[in-house]
Amino acid sequence: MAYCWKTDLNPSESHEEQHEHQELNSVNQPPSPSQVSLGFDQLVDGINNKILFSQSEIEENTISVPSSPKHSLDEVQQISLNEFNSKSSELFCHQVRKTPVIGFRPSALPNPQNINKESSGRNPTGKCHGADVYRFNTSAPPFTSLDQINSQTEVENKNHNYHIGFERSIPSIYPSFSTDFMPKEENKRNRNANTVEPSSMPFKGFLLPQIHESSWPKDKELIGCTIQLIEVPEGSNLTLASFCDKVKKIRETYQAADINSNSGKIWSTTTAFPYHLFSDTKFSINIFIGNSTQPLHSMPCANCLVKDLIAEILHFWTNDQLFHKDYLLNICGYEEFLQNDHSLGSHKIFQKDKSVIQLNLQKSREVPGKLSRKHEDDHSSFFLNQLLEFMHIWKISRQCLSTIIKKYDSQLKYLLKTQQNVESITEEVKNICSVLGCVETKQITDAVNKINLILQRKSESFLQNSETSTKGLIEKVTTELSTSIYQLIEVYCNSFYTDFQPLPAPAVVSCVDPGLHPHLSFTVYAAHNIPETWVHGITFPLEIKSLPKESMLTIKLFGINCATNNAEILAWTSLPLFPKDKIILGSVLLSLTLHSEPAIGIIAPGVWDINQPTPVILQVDFPATEWEYVKLDVEDSRSNLEEPPKECLKHIAKLSQKQSPLLLSEEKRRYLWFYRFYCNNDNCSLPLVLGSAPGWDERTISEMHSILRRWKFSHPLEALGLLTSSFPDQEIRKVAVQQLDSLPNDELLDYLPQLVQAIKFEWNLESPLVQLLLHRSLQSIQIAHRLFWLLKDAQNEAYFKSWYQKLLAALQFCAGKALSDEFSKEMKLIEILGGIGGKVKSASELQRQDVLKKEIGRLEEFFQSIHTCHLPLNPAVYIKGIDHKACSYFTSNALPLKITFINANPMGKNISIIFKAGDDLRQDMLVLQIVQMMDNIWLQEGLDMQMIIYRCLSTGKGQGLVQMVPDAVTLAKIHRHAGLMGPLKENTIKKWFSQHNHLKADYEKALSNFFYSCAGWCVVTFILGVCDRHNDNIMLTKSGHMFHIDFGKILGHAQTFGGIKRDRAPFIFTSEMEYFITEGGKNPQHFQDFVELCCRAYNIVRRHSQLLLNLLEMMLHAGLPELSGIQDLKYVYNNLRPQDTDLEATSHFTKKIKESLECFPVKLNNLIHTLAQMTAISPAKSISQNFPQESCTPSATRSIQRATILRFSNRTSPLYLIQVTHNNNKTSLTEKSFEQFAKLHGQLHKQFAARTLPEFPHWWHLPFTNSDHKRFRDLNHYMEQILTGSYEIANSDCVLEFFLSEPVQQTLEESSPLFFGETFPDKVPKVQLVITYEDVKLTILVKHMKNIHLPDGSAPSAHVEFYLLPYPSEVRRRKTKSVPKCTDPTYNEIVVYDEVTELQGHVLMLIVKSKATFVGAINIQLCNVPLNEEKWYPLGNSII
Repeated sequence: MAYCWKTDLNPSESHEEQHEHQELNSVNQPPSPSQVSLGFDQLVDGINNKILFSQSEIEENTISVPSSPKHSLDEVQQISLNEFNSKSSELFCHQVRKTPVIGFRPSALPNPQNINKESSGRNPTGKCHGADVYRFNTSAPPFTSLDQINSQTEVENKNHNYHIGFERSIPSIYPSFSTDFMPKEENKRNRNANTVEPSSMPFKGFLLPQIHESSWPKDKELIGCTIQLIEVPEGSNLTLASFCDKVKKIRETYQAADINSNSGKIWSTTTAFPYHLFSDTKFSINIFIGNSTQPLHSMPCANCLVKDLIAEILHFWTNDQLFHKDYLLNICGYEEFLQNDHSLGSHKIFQKDKSVIQLNLQKSREVPGKLSRKHEDDHSSFFLNQLLEFMHIWKISRQCLSTIIKKYDSQLKYLLKTQQNVESITEEVKNICSVLGCVETKQITDAVNKINLILQRKSESFLQNSETSTKGLIEKVTTELSTSIYQLIEVYCNSFYTDFQPLPAPAVVSCVDPGLHPHLSFTVYAAHNIPETWVHGITFPLEIKSLPKESMLTIKLFGINCATNNAEILAWTSLPLFPKDKIILGSVLLSLTLHSEPAIGIIAPGVWDINQPTPVILQVDFPATEWEYVKLDVEDSRSNLEEPPKECLKHIAKLSQKQSPLLLSEEKRRYLWFYRFYCNNDNCSLPLVLGSAPGWDERTISEMHSILRRWKFSHPLEALGLLTSSFPDQEIRKVAVQQLDSLPNDELLDYLPQLVQAIKFEWNLESPLVQLLLHRSLQSIQIAHRLFWLLKDAQNEAYFKSWYQKLLAALQFCAGKALSDEFSKEMKLIEILGGIGGKVKSASELQRQDVLKKEIGRLEEFFQSIHTCHLPLNPAVYIKGIDHKACSYFTSNALPLKITFINANPMGKNISIIFKAGDDLRQDMLVLQIVQMMDNIWLQEGLDMQMIIYRCLSTGKGQGLVQMVPDAVTLAKIHRHAGLMGPLKENTIKKWFSQHNHLKADYEKALSNFFYSCAGWCVVTFILGVCDRHNDNIMLTKSGHMFHIDFGKILGHAQTFGGIKRDRAPFIFTSEMEYFITEGGKNPQHFQDFVELCCRAYNIVRRHSQLLLNLLEMMLHAGLPELSGIQDLKYVYNNLRPQDTDLEATSHFTKKIKESLECFPVKLNNLIHTLAQMTAISPAKSISQNFPQESCTPSATRSIQRATILRFSNRTSPLYLIQVTHNNNKTSLTEKSFEQFAKLHGQLHKQFAARTLPEFPHWWHLPFTNSDHKRFRDLNHYMEQILTGSYEIANSDCVLEFFLSEPVQQTLEESSPLFFGETFPDKVPKVQLVITYEDVKLTILVKHMKNIHLPDGSAPSAHVEFYLLPYPSEVRRRKTKSVPKCTDPTYNEIVVYDEVTELQGHVLMLIVKSKATFVGAINIQLCNVPLNEEKWYPLGNSII
C-alpha cells in the first residue's frame, strides 16, 4: 500500500508567487489556540516512531491563522466605514462582541434549566488574509486523555467565544432553548463538546463528494443573476447516482426476451445427486396429463433426468416423438416446476418425500410466466429517489427552496434599487438556511452583517455625497451573499441525498495553495443547531500513508452532564477516509445520529448514512491535499523456503481445527502467521491464515494479497469465512465473492441470510457481493423472493437501515413490475394479519373469538380485491382466500393466530400457518437454517434422518409466519391424555403410536421414522445447545416423525429458576423414548443401533464444522439475542469438537446420550409443565377429540381370566412365551422378559402404593440348582395372584397393557420349537471393538456387547477389563465403567496404551465381569487384528 500526493497549484501564478503567499500567511498568522491534537495507544506510538520529523517541525511547516469570531444575522456591528472600505476582506477579524448562542434541542442536553445572562471573550490577535485561510491549522502537543483535552479546551474557551447560527431562526420542527444565561462554570464545561476518533479497526466506506480544493472557495461568483435549481432525478449525491447506474447496467444484462433468465417460473430446488442415498432407488410417481383425471403411474430410477421422463411419457401417451423441451412437469398443488436438465433424485422434494408424488405435465407455452419481466421493464429508469421512503422530503425541500430563492431574488432586486428593507433580505436568507438543514455558514453571516453595516452608515455625513460608492459596496456585498448561498446549496447537495442541485455558475480558479499535509488532519468547523460551536483543527499522530485504505473515521459529540460533571455522548457519525481510493477533500456536511453508539466491531461505511440530513449536522473541512491510494507490489518471498519440520506441520494442522480466527489466541495467531508460507489448503484454511495477520499496515496487507493469489480452494464454501467482519479488505472480499459465484442458484439460496449480513461490511453498495446478489435475483425468482423478505426484515435493525433500503429498492427495480406487484400484495397481507393479531390481543378473553371472526372479514375483502397472492413463506404456494371456519388463535402468551388459506391450485390442499406477533423469529430462522444444512449433509452421505424442517419467516420487528405441520401434536398433549402421571410413565409414547397405527406395517414404519428423527434432533439440539426443552416444544406426527419447535433459547443460554438451570440434560432423550425404540425392552439391540446412528450422524456433521461455524460467525452482528459474542461461537465449537478423532467423538456423544437418559429432572420438568398447562386450560379444552378418553376404572370387556408361561425362549433375548386367556375364552400369545415383569411390579407398586401386592420372585429367591423351573413356577404363581386378586389391580391399564399389547402373530403349531439352553449362532456372547495403532499409541474403543448373562440367566452389571501381555498385569490393566443390569450393554469407551513400540508379540486379554462375577473373556493376538475396523469378537466361558 502506498499513497501519493496530488494537488493542482494555481496555474496563473509562478512558483515564487505561490511561495510568497505561503510565507505571508505563515508570518501573519499566529498559531490558533483552538487546535487540538489527539493521542493514541501503543499502536499509534509504534506508527509515530516511523515519522521522520519532530513535532516542532510539524508546527513549523503547518500554516495556521486564528479563527474569526462567528456573527449572527440579527446583530448590527459598530465598525467604521473607513475600516470597512480599506479592509473589507478582514472586516470581522478584530471585533469585540457578545455572541448569543442557539440552544440544544431538548432531547440533546439533560439539564436545560441552567442559564447565564452573558458570556464574555477576548479577541484573538493577528490578521486574516482572505476569507478561507482561517481554516489552516497547526498541531498542538498531543493529549493522552479526555480530561486533558477538556482541560486544554476549557482554557482556550476563555479566549474565544464563537457563534454559528441564526438567533431564533431554527424552525419549529427543531425546538431549541437558549443557553445565553448559563452559569459561567457550567457554560465552560458544556463547551467541551467534541471528540474525534478514527476506528482502530479499518473498514470500507463509500464515495463522498470531493467539493473543492479549499474549504469554502470563492471559485464561483454570482454577478447580477439569481440562483437557479435544476432537477436531478438520479440524485445529486455522486454515490447515489453511481449506484443507480450500476444497478441499471446489471438489469440490462438480463433482457425480458431471454427465456433462460426470465422464465417467470418458480423452479424446484436441486442439490448435487446424492449417490449414497439413491444407489438403486426407484420413485413412485403419478403423472396427470392435460385434463385427464386418471394419472399415469411410473416408477423411474432416481438418476433419471426429468427431460428423459417427459420424453418417455410423451411417447407412451401419443406414441410419437414430441420435443420434450416444449413440456414441463410441475408438482401438483404448487406453482413449482421440475428442472428438465436435472435428475429426479437431485430435486429436494424427491429426497424428502418417499410417498407417491403427484406431477402434472404441461406445455411450456400454456404455462404463462406470471412473474416474468416484460418488455417495458427493459426501458424503465432507475432513480433511487423514486423508491426510497424519504423521497417526499426531497420534493418538499426542492419546492420550498425554489420558492424562497424566488422571494430572495425579489427582495435582493428591491434592495439594490432602493437600498432599503434589509430585514426582508435577512429573513429570506434565514429561511434558505432553515430548509438546508438549519446550516448557516460564516460567509453567509458575514455578508448579511456587511450589508447591515453599509446601510447603517449611509446616513452619516461623510457618506452623504457618496451614493455611488455606497451602491457599489452593496452590489459587491450582495454578490458575496449570493455566492455564499450558492456554495451552501452546492455543498448541501453534494453531502446529502437530494434530487436537485444549483445550476453551475462561472468558475474562477482559486488562488489558495492547500499545502502538503502528511498527517491525517481536518478542521471541525461547526456543529449546526446546537448551543455551542468550535473551530478545532484536529491532527492525528498518524501519517496518511500509514493508514489502510479501509480506514473509518468516527466522530462523537460529547456534552458535560451538569449534574454529574461527566462527559456523555450526545451524537456520533462515521465515514470512510478514502472513498474511491482517494482521501476526502474540502468541506463536507455530516449528519449526526442520536442513536446509541454502535460496537466497534460494526463500524463500517453503512452503519450510519451521513448523506441523509438529521437535526444535528456537523461541518468538517478537510485539507485540499489529494492523496491517492497506489497498490504496493511486493515480491513473493517464498523462493528460499526450506522444508518445515514435521512437528511444525502437525502444529499447523492442530491450529487449523479452530476453524475461525476469533477462536485463536494471540500467541497462536503469531505462530500461524510466522509459518504462513507453509500453510495450504491441505493443512489449514485461508480465513485462519489471513486472520492471523498482525495488523493492516501496507506490508502486511501486501503479503496477505500474495497468499490470497496463490491459494487454491477445494470448495467455494471455504471462502464464506472471508466475508465476516474480520476481513474489511476489498481484495479479500472480492476473491471470496468470486468463489461463491461458482455456486448454483439453488445452493446459494441456502446462504442468503449470511450474505445479507455480510453486506454490512462491504465498502459500498457497488461491491462485488451486492452485484452477485442482484445478478442471482434476476436469474431466480426463489432467490429474489427470499432476498426481498430478508432485506425487508433487516431494515428493522438498529444500524445499516439506509443501505438495506437502497438495496431493497434496487432489487424491486431488477425484479420487474409483475414480481414487485406480488411483493406489494404480500406486504399488504402481512399488514392485515398484524392488524388482526393486535386487535385480538387487545380484546378481553371473552370477546377474542368474536373479534377474530369480525376481523377475518378484512382478509376476505383483501382476496376479493386482489384475487390471488403468493404465500410469503413459500413463493410456490398460490392462495386465493381463507377458510374462516378453520381460523383460530392459540392461548399462549403471544396469542398467535392460526390462519388457513385456500390453495389457488385446484389440485392442492389448504395451507395452515401461524402468525406470531411479539416474538423475534429471526433466531428460529437461523436454527432451522442450520438444521437444514445438517440434513443436506446427511442426505449427501446417504443418511436420511427423516427430519421435518418447517418453514419460518420473520416479516418485521417481532412478527412473522410459521408453517404448521399437518397431523402434528405436542408431546405435552400426549402426556395430558395419558393421565396426571403421563410424563412419568414409560409406555406413553409407545401406547400413543399403537393407537394411531393399527396395521403392523404402519406401526413399524412409525417406529423407524421415530428412530431416525429422534436421533437427528438429538444431534442438532446438542450441537446448537437448544434450551427451554419441555414437552410443549416437542412435536410428534402419527407417522412417527419427531421434531422440535420454539428456539428462543439456544447456545446453552438456559432458563434458570432460583439460580438452577431448568435444562439439566445435554438434549432430550428420555426413558419413554428408549422404551418405544426397544419395544418395551424386547429388542435392547435397538438401543445400540440408536447410539450407533447418533454417533454416525454426529461425526458426519463434525466434518463440516468450518461451514457451520462460519455461518454462525457471519450472524454475530445480526442483533440476535442469543448469538452476540465469541463465547457463543466457542460454545458450538466445544460441542462440535473438531479436534477429536471419530472414536473420541463417538465416546463423547455416547456419554451425552446416557446423561440425557438418566436425567430425571427432564421428566420432572415435563410433569410440572403438564400440570401448569392443565390448570391453565379449561376442562372443556383439556381433552382433544383426537385422543380417546382413558380411565383406570375397571372394564369387564377387557378382563383376563388367566395367563400361563408356556416356555422360555432364547431366540432374540431371554423371553417367556405367555398364553393369555380372555374372558370370552379366546387366547393370545405374548412374549415378555424377566426385566419387563420386574418393571410391571414396580409400576403396580407406584400406582397402588396403599395396596398389598403379591410377592415378586426376585433373583435372590432362586436356588443354586434348577433355577429355571423355580422361576417358571414363581412367575406363574405371581400372575395368578395378580389376575385373581384385587379387581382394580387386575383390570388396571398397566396390567392390561402388559398382557394384551404386542401379541405374537403365530399359533403354537406354527411356532418353531424353542427350548431353554438351545444354542443359536447369533446368540453367542460377543463384544464389539475398534482397535487403532498410530505412533506407538494403541487405542481400543469398546463399543457394545450382546447376549451376556449371569449363570442364573439374569442380566449382569458388566464392565470390561483389559490386560496387555506380556507386561505385568498391574501396569497394563485398564477398565471401563459398568452398565447396570443389561444383557446388551453399550459402552463406547476408549482405552489407550502409550509407548507400544510394536504389535508383534503382544496379546490383549479382555475379561468381562459383573462386579466380581466372571462373565466371559477372550485373548486377541494384536498382530492379526484388522485395524480401524469395527469387529465383533466372541466371548469364551473361561480365561484362556
